[in-house]
Amino acid sequence: MKVLDLSGILCPVEAALQLIGGKYKAVILWHLMQGTLRYSQLHKKMPKATDKMLTQQLRELERDGLITRTVYPVIPPKTEYSLTDFGKTIFPVLDSMCNWGREYILKKEKPN
Repeated sequence: MKVLDLSGILCPVEAALQLIGGKYKAVILWHLMQGTLRYSQLHKKMPKATDKMLTQQLRELERDGLITRTVYPVIPPKTEYSLTDFGKTIFPVLDSMCNWGREYILKKEKPN
């Protein structure tokens, strides 16, 4: 599995975006802030995500130490995802993004 390469990155914002800048990474992290979820539950919360894209984003978040994946040896297989302690440190950032996005939506919906 490819390891995240942060060599040559001088800007902290760029480093953060390397970790959470994928198409669905921030959304996955946001949903996992509410607790552990199975793959199917995550997919239902992001219906536009293809299986391939969701799997890729989950693998990258796991590789980078933001989430953990637990596979239970049952039939059918059960896989759960949760935030690591490091992953939980992103909460203030995502909370601010949520508030900022909410204000933007309200501003756009408000007639001039």
